Parts: sequence; structure tokens; C-alpha cells
Amino acid sequence: MAAFDTEKLAQDAINAIADKIKNLNTLNIIVAGKTGVGKSTLINSVFKDELAETGMGKPVTDHMRKITKKGVPLAIYDTRGFELGKEVQSEVKKEVIDTIQKGIATKDINKTIHCIWYCINTAANRVEPEEIQWLRELSRENQITQVPIIIVLTQSFSKKNAVALRKMLLDENLDVVQIIPVLAQDYEIDEEYTARAYGLDVLIKVMAEILPEELMDTLQHVQIASLTEKKRYAQAAVATAAMAAVGEGAAPIPLSDCAMLIPTQLTMIVSITVIFGFDVNKSILTALISSTIGTGGATVLGKTVVANILKFIPGAGTVLGGAISASTAGLITTALGEAYIKVLEMVFKGEMNINDLGTVKGKEAMSQNFRQQLRFGKSRK
Repeated sequence: MAAFDTEKLAQDAINAIADKIKNLNTLNIIVAGKTGVGKSTLINSVFKDELAETGMGKPVTDHMRKITKKGVPLAIYDTRGFELGKEVQSEVKKEVIDTIQKGIATKDINKTIHCIWYCINTAANRVEPEEIQWLRELSRENQITQVPIIIVLTQSFSKKNAVALRKMLLDENLDVVQIIPVLAQDYEIDEEYTARAYGLDVLIKVMAEILPEELMDTLQHVQIASLTEKKRYAQAAVATAAMAAVGEGAAPIPLSDCAMLIPTQLTMIVSITVIFGFDVNKSILTALISSTIGTGGATVLGKTVVANILKFIPGAGTVLGGAISASTAGLITTALGEAYIKVLEMVFKGEMNINDLGTVKGKEAMSQNFRQQLRFGKSRK
């Protein structure tokens, strides 16, 4: 097998990641609620890149601004906080409906409103009757467009109060998808007790259930609230790649030709990277490839490195010259994908910096996880 260029593979992966992100559909969400409900904190806790920084956003109406950030396929339409007052409430409702209808008229998924979050402050311990009426009127006017509405109970320091408020709202039989209590960030009650953030993962799970399939990659790319959902979609990408590898190995692949699996595995790495939403550079991917697909460390492919992995997989090599079978091709690809997910999970949890992936520490973590995944895969055979 001719040697392959690790740096070129890394650059190809960088280009593919950029193209995939560029072609993600834009997720559009309207966020409404009274002043002081914590909309900005909610937005910044759910999505990457501190989207709702003070002063950000382009005004689109008297009571609405569009918050975007270059390179992030997400637009938040913030209605700004409104207080009690029939006239202001009517204006905000009209602007919401108009924005929805204008988006639908374009017939462009990138300009269509996909969801409405209506935020209510749990800490206020009450919901004004005017808010209930506002939601009823919005739902009535939204019957044709059918944009999903989620009520988010923000600042839910007391779970007991949040449960009571949620029950009260459920009894109103509002036309909403779900009512979700959240505490967007840890909140220190006093020196001895801190209320831990919760509920954002539920919000992401509900979003994943109601959004169209064309927005699934976008949602996972931009959200930072649910590791579970990121892993679920990343593992689906691994399963897809493993199936492709099994097909490629249906006729046993000679060890000298097993580099034919590289495009499938690189596509998988690209998909996982986009789902996790981390910014990776060429040096990071070069280190990743050299420690798994390349010629050093716990390598996956190539005649010179097969001996490093066959010892983990009984029957992987045939007697006649050695070959990788369909099941082995799938196992190796799965191990690579799961190892990469494990390393990105460490980054997500703050156990490792994303730039560490380009260092000896990152390479060792990737190699160790890859070996562990091979052993795990072997034990399941």
C-alpha cells in the first residue's frame, strides 16, 4: 500500500467540516416573555458562542430583534420583554404572527420560524391572567401556521414551585407542545447551598422531537445543553459509517488495500465533529489521524499497522495472506468513532481542552480509548 499523506487527510477533513457547517440549515426560534424572565441567560446557556451578549441583535420591528452570529446557523428572534398593557401585548403578538407568516411565504427552511419559546419566571410565583390570554390568542392565530410553542419556566430555583406552576398551566389546557421548568445556570442560595442547573437537557430533547429532520444536525451543532443528545446523534453517525464499512468489507479486504476504508472513517469523524460543535484546527486533526488512521500509535489502517490491532480481534486476519473481513471492518470503524466521541465528551465536560487533542496528551487519550473500544467490541462478538 502506498503511504498516504496525513496532513492532506487532515486538510481534507477540515475542508469537509467547513462545508458541512456552511450547508447546515438555519434554526430560527422566537423567544418571548415579560421583562426580567431571564431570556438572555437561557439563550446563552442553551446555545454556543454567547449568542445573546448585551447590545447584540438587529432590530426587525419595534419590539423584536434578530440575534445572529457569523458562522452559527441559528437565529433568535427576541421579542424583548413586555409588561402588562393590552396595546403592547397586541403589538408583540402581531409582530410574532407577521414574522411567522413572512417566513412561511419564502418557502425557505432557512427563513421559516421553527419554534416559539414563551418564558415565564417561576420565581415570581404567579402567572398574570393577561399572559394566559396572550398565549391563548397567539395559539388561536397560530392554528394555520402550527409553529410549535414551548413554555419555558425560567429561574426555577424551587423545583416544588416549578411543579406547582407547571400543573397550574397544564390545567389551563393551552395549545402548547410542552411546559418545561429550567434553571439555566447554577445559583448560589448561600455559602452552604447552591441550586444546580437543570432542565435544559429536557428542552433540547423536546426540540429534537418537534423539529423537522433537516434541522437535527443544526440543533446538535449549536446546542451546548445536552451531552446525551450530542452523543446519541454522534453514535448514529458511527452506526452509519460502520454499516458502510461492513459493506466495503463484504469481500474481505487485503491488508494492503484496507486504506479504502479511510473515506468512510473520515466522513464519520467530520460528522461527529460538526455534531459536537467544537472548533478544531488542522493540527488537532493531524494528531487524531496520526494516532488512529496514520502510521503511528494505535493505528487503524494500513499494512504496516494491522499487527497492532489484530491481536484484539480473534479471526480478523485470514491464513492466506491476511485480510480484513466485513465484521472486522465494521468493528474497527465503530471503535474509532466511539473513541473519538469519548475524547470529545471529555472536552465537553471540561476534563480536557479542545487544543489538547493536538498534543501528546490528546493522542494518548485517543489511542487509549481506541484500544478500549476494540476490546469492548471484541467482547461483544
